[in-house]
Amino acid sequence: MKEPRVEVGIISESQIEFILHNDYLVNGKVFRGKQSAFYKNGHILWNDSVYDELLFEPTDETTGVFELLNVTIGIHFHWERKENQCFLGALKFIVENNQLTGINIIHVEDYLTSVISSEMSAKASIELLKAHAVISRSWLLALLQKNKTEKTSKETSSPFVQTDTELIRWQDHHDHLLFDVCADDHCQRYQGITKESTMRVKQAIKETYGQVLMYNNTICDARFSKCCGGVLEEFSYCWEDMEYPYLKKRRDNGEESALPDLRIEAEAEKWIRQSPKAFCNTTDKAILSQVLNNYDQETADFYRWQVEYMQEELSDLIRRRTEIDFGNILDLVPIERGTSGRLSKLKIVGTKRTVTIGKELEIRHALSESHLYSSAFIVDKTQSPQQTVPEKFILTGAGWGHGVGLCQIGAAVMGEQGYSYKEILLHYYKPATIEQQYKKEE
Repeated sequence: MKEPRVEVGIISESQIEFILHNDYLVNGKVFRGKQSAFYKNGHILWNDSVYDELLFEPTDETTGVFELLNVTIGIHFHWERKENQCFLGALKFIVENNQLTGINIIHVEDYLTSVISSEMSAKASIELLKAHAVISRSWLLALLQKNKTEKTSKETSSPFVQTDTELIRWQDHHDHLLFDVCADDHCQRYQGITKESTMRVKQAIKETYGQVLMYNNTICDARFSKCCGGVLEEFSYCWEDMEYPYLKKRRDNGEESALPDLRIEAEAEKWIRQSPKAFCNTTDKAILSQVLNNYDQETADFYRWQVEYMQEELSDLIRRRTEIDFGNILDLVPIERGTSGRLSKLKIVGTKRTVTIGKELEIRHALSESHLYSSAFIVDKTQSPQQTVPEKFILTGAGWGHGVGLCQIGAAVMGEQGYSYKEILLHYYKPATIEQQYKKEE
């Protein structure tokens, strides 16, 4: 297998401004400098001409750089903001949802160099960077293969189930039909060459070049999140009902000690109210800075955390986020939990409606202006005898993200404790193996 290319959706706007810092070809003509492309009546307007699709290719792949202005990062999260970002490779514009979408076409290993620097600090330990290079490569190549298979078979699983009393949906690769992956947290953070890419990152990519996680002769769908909260979640509780032996529950402490069944409500409550030993249970700022970029460090107390809502605040929030008017919220009832204690189904009981929602990201979306840190939470209510509805809801939770696969903060701690990247990977993805998918061409 040769090193593939990947198409990354970066920006979607009615007008996109960009700068070609080197010579780029369009229909055999050379262009450089500041440019503007516009959406107009279902087409792309650029340089006084109309296109259905517009491709800028660098005259020299090794030096071609373009810059996109006002790219939104952290979409729908509390750190959402705009940045100017520079990219290697080609730039393609398409029309999508009555807007222009800017797509970067780039070699996988160049893409990974940016992902590693965007997902965490480029100054992280070499073993952590190497581990993340392997899982990011694995996840991407598994996705490309899955997309190819589904296009051939024309079979896809539905990420949406809705009845009068239940709303279950999840976000995954189905959301991108006209390119391979997006550049934001929905897929993998990819912020071009904007982020500092150190020699250490380049070393991590070079020393793991083409390496992927494999299971049963198939590239692993290697998921990862910021902080598992002490125990890993299983795939099916967050996405479609599929079982992957390498994405199973596991204590994040390097020990084979017994794990309580956190699908049982009493056990989940006991676990979440405690702060058990785990690799990711750390407040070491030097270690955290390896994983948490500047805007991520605005998030504190993520191993165990607490959020409070007054009745009016919560009922208004849920109404806006779900577009369902529940009236006053009477209760938030756990219906189903995964192996990490994360809720995959939550019943919202209101004075007007009662609906069960899921999976984990839908729950996090409904209970926060951005996304709740995780769905591993328990609910306490305050209500006086004179009140007919609760006055306050207190959510006490564990972890940050879906908790499936590698725990980035846990892996950072393991790297500092002397574990090799292979030991880190086989802790989080047991019983997968590490194999070479392709080699660098001479």
